[in-house]
Amino acid sequence: MDMEPWRTESNPAKQMMLTAVLVLVGAVLMYGFRNFDSSGFTNSFAGFLLGVLLLVIGIPSLLMVGRQTIVVDPSVRLILIEKANRFGSKTTTISFNEIADLRVSSMGSRTKGMVTYYVTLELVSGKHVPLFFPDYYDGRWDRSVAESRCQRLAECLGRPAGIGTNVLS
Repeated sequence: MDMEPWRTESNPAKQMMLTAVLVLVGAVLMYGFRNFDSSGFTNSFAGFLLGVLLLVIGIPSLLMVGRQTIVVDPSVRLILIEKANRFGSKTTTISFNEIADLRVSSMGSRTKGMVTYYVTLELVSGKHVPLFFPDYYDGRWDRSVAESRCQRLAECLGRPAGIGTNVLS
């Protein structure tokens, strides 16, 4: 089976846009509630503090925006994970022989908000490596996209569908 390398990149433009909106909303809240009554914990003071919180989260996030590239190459039986941001880059290489299992994982809950889906590799060493997360990949909120990626990776690993692949419900 001679398959072409499969390359997937995160979407730093979306990540930057969402982070910029976070900073903008924080700045608007801080400005809008800047004249809060200092006599106690009021709604104005709460609005101001929410703005501060959003800025405290958003500004460092703007600095950490980066790109993650995942290349699955069946011909050399390797997965290459490259992460790059303003402060440097990191490359991780995983041999197909190191992978014990793979599955679709999720973070979050429907009752508390959005659910994010991604693929998790379980290595022979017991270590878990998330793929297509935490960066902004198209389809990260769509379970079928994560299942499709998991299935495609299983095919690249040379495993029949459903064998050695644990797709969680």
